[in-house]
Amino acid sequence: MLDDATRYHLLKLLTEHPESTQRELAAAMGVSLGKTNYCLKALVDKGLVKMGNFRSNPNKGVYAYLLTPEGVQEKARVTVRFLHRKMAEYDTLQAEIAALRREVDGLSASGLDAGRGAA
Repeated sequence: MLDDATRYHLLKLLTEHPESTQRELAAAMGVSLGKTNYCLKALVDKGLVKMGNFRSNPNKGVYAYLLTPEGVQEKARVTVRFLHRKMAEYDTLQAEIAALRREVDGLSASGLDAGRGAA
């Protein structure tokens, strides 16, 4: 099963670079070639991506990965989910940063030097 982050990154890469090889996609996503192959096969099986080779290209192993209309719709849905998740992560980080700043301010107010560790 593909998680939303992997699906988002792969669909985004395929939209921007449909002529990319699986090896190039794997490198761009920071995953193994095997995982990339598995993910592409899953997207093809779901009807979100179709593979086609260029008949005029003398290298018959060159494929293009094209999003189907269903793939374009899925990319839009996964992009919205991805954005919502990243915004929630951002809000959580902002709250953690504010709490740490209050803690550091409290240490400074009590005369402790927050910049030094215990000796």
